[in-house]
Amino acid sequence: MDKNTSIKLFNQNEIRSHWDDENNCWYFSVVDVIQALTGSDRPRKYWSDIKTKLKKEGSELSEKIGQLKLIASDGKFYKTDVADTEQLFRLIQSIPSPKAEPFKLWLAKVGRERIDEIEDPEIGFDRLMETYLKKGYSKEWINQRLKTIEVRKELTDEWEKRGVKKGLEFAILTDEITKAWSGLTTKEYKKLKELKKENLRDHMSNLELVLTMLSEATTTEISKEKKPKSLNENKIIANQGGTIAGNARKEIEEKIGKKIVSGNNSKKLK
Repeated sequence: MDKNTSIKLFNQNEIRSHWDDENNCWYFSVVDVIQALTGSDRPRKYWSDIKTKLKKEGSELSEKIGQLKLIASDGKFYKTDVADTEQLFRLIQSIPSPKAEPFKLWLAKVGRERIDEIEDPEIGFDRLMETYLKKGYSKEWINQRLKTIEVRKELTDEWEKRGVKKGLEFAILTDEITKAWSGLTTKEYKKLKELKKENLRDHMSNLELVLTMLSEATTTEISKEKKPKSLNENKIIANQGGTIAGNARKEIEEKIGKKIVSGNNSKKLK
């Protein structure tokens, strides 16, 4: 996930979003918004029905909805219908929900917070810490989690310098690192923890987070020295970085007598 893409929470519902620097606005996943407002287990079908209804009424809203590649539950990026704040306000009028007004206030709050974070990046970390505290995580775990974000950012910046493309190629390299250190692909890892759309790292133990950081920090440093020029060369380096962390994992497991990579998700970790 790049610096402008994130997952926002509305009443514990995850809403994928992307900040557009050029237009200075947020874009939100329409199906995520619909699911948050309606509780529907078929938000895509719900959205399809709304689009049909809007067209019959002569509204041009559905035609103005754009698409961005957002991360899905399988860790890959797919084109997803997105709307800015103004478009969402209009869309909400077509959705009968008691959550409509609170959602409008939430949208305004999210927009204001982003402007604050641009002016002072530390505010973003403070807000993120508050979010994790509200979810019941310990301060020790949160500090580790915030550190993984910093390490991840350094890695993705390095990948961009080497010509790696955001989205699919980022996902391929991340998968290479994850498999090398944990023995599982990202998809297998999430399945082990019984996750779907949730962020895998939000369900890792302290040791899992530490080894994730070690694998990515090592990959970053090797890349800086080797200066790879192709995706395949980057994959080799990703595997090397992950393997170093994987060897550390095996040594730790031998000393403590149990597996580090486990099916424990956030509920069990808390």
